[in-house]
Amino acid sequence: MGRHGWNSGARRWRLTALLGVGVAALALVVTLLNSLPGGGASTEGTTRDGDKVHGTPTTPPDATDPEVGWGFTHTQFSADEGDAAAVRRVEQRLPDGMPQIQHIMGWGADNPEPVRGRYDFEAMDRRIDFVRASGGTPVVTLCCAPDWMKGGEAGVDSTDWSQAALETAPEPEHFDDFAALAATVARRYPDVRHFIVWNEFKGFWNDAEGRWDHEGYTELYNLVHRALKKVDPDIMVGGPYLVMDSLDPREEHASPSFRGSWGALDRRVLDAFSYWNEHKAGADFVVVDGSSYTRDDELLPDEFAATDKFTAVGEWVRRQTGGELPLWWAEYYVEPADGDDNRHDWSEARRAAVHATGLIAMAKGGATSGFYWNPQAEEGTDCPGCLWTPTSGADGGRTLPLYGLLVRFAEEFPPGTEYRTLSGSPQIKILATYRTALVVNTLDRSTTATVDGRRLKLQAYEVRWLDRAT
Repeated sequence: MGRHGWNSGARRWRLTALLGVGVAALALVVTLLNSLPGGGASTEGTTRDGDKVHGTPTTPPDATDPEVGWGFTHTQFSADEGDAAAVRRVEQRLPDGMPQIQHIMGWGADNPEPVRGRYDFEAMDRRIDFVRASGGTPVVTLCCAPDWMKGGEAGVDSTDWSQAALETAPEPEHFDDFAALAATVARRYPDVRHFIVWNEFKGFWNDAEGRWDHEGYTELYNLVHRALKKVDPDIMVGGPYLVMDSLDPREEHASPSFRGSWGALDRRVLDAFSYWNEHKAGADFVVVDGSSYTRDDELLPDEFAATDKFTAVGEWVRRQTGGELPLWWAEYYVEPADGDDNRHDWSEARRAAVHATGLIAMAKGGATSGFYWNPQAEEGTDCPGCLWTPTSGADGGRTLPLYGLLVRFAEEFPPGTEYRTLSGSPQIKILATYRTALVVNTLDRSTTATVDGRRLKLQAYEVRWLDRAT
């Protein structure tokens, strides 16, 4: 993902016949190289004015609200690049205000500060431009960290893009540098009002004690929080973006008190959350992520009932924060992947039904915002669970089944929704307001059920919307 360009270490100066001139020239080069940030590391394509406002900032609909609603995260491949017609097709179809997350490094963004004080926001600019063009609410996840903050080499061409590198946290002596980078991002994109600090505690594991390094993460979080609030007190900041792992209840680290038919929460995760919650400098919203299945990919007791975990986690988090902080799910998963992170075993109907059930469970647990991960594939049509077809071709950018579900859910159940309780059969999952109801058949066969006084014939795994206002 790094650019290839001039590498100072590869250049060689040829001495002229006049030794004195050669020595003088060499001395000048050394002086110039040493004056560069990073001691001569490659800086091609970077600038010093990283905090210069980019483009034309917009005014997102939820700019002053910590509850942004339901949206998605831009991953490695998204609709900001490709055929112009395909990109425009996605831009025009996304609803105004839908929140969209972009990380500052990785998942489609280049190294933002490959050398101390030298910035490269070209890819990030393109993603923010897409969010603006589509009328979305931009959300930035402050992860990951440039290599030189993690003990690696500085330079455009030396960036390590391996998974291990992205999952390495900044070294403590560079926490201030990372906070400064966060402030630079905030000044560059003044229309971004919502920032998530880091991602899944990556790199914050205490090997010696076999637990999360919640002290280290909280120190970083607090520094970033203060830096962003110094840029603008109205910027909203959230964390801790912990993975709410669940285990088989018989495992060593399973919580003895926080458990259900879906398994038991890992008590080390609960300890980490509690520490952050007690020692945080402040927060405008609280962020978690996780899957309905256990860390061993078990769907307990089945794929639909396993989503009850989202409700249980949401209720627990809300109790810990006194119900004062809006709850976000930065990522959520209901379908285990294979070793290559592929999901091909389920039909689209089954996938949509389980996903809808998961959204219902999150909403019932008190969440007002959630972000779907996996908008599109790089190319081709084989992308289970993608939101739209790849924008690499002129015919791309066409919506897929989960797109319709996510958009309709966001429109019908925005923050502040008052839910109604409707009775139904045990195999039917329901989320309702005074005007609409989302009904899901969890069976792999057709069934008949009475919902809201109506007798419904539902097909296998059918997801149906009912109008209650008439």
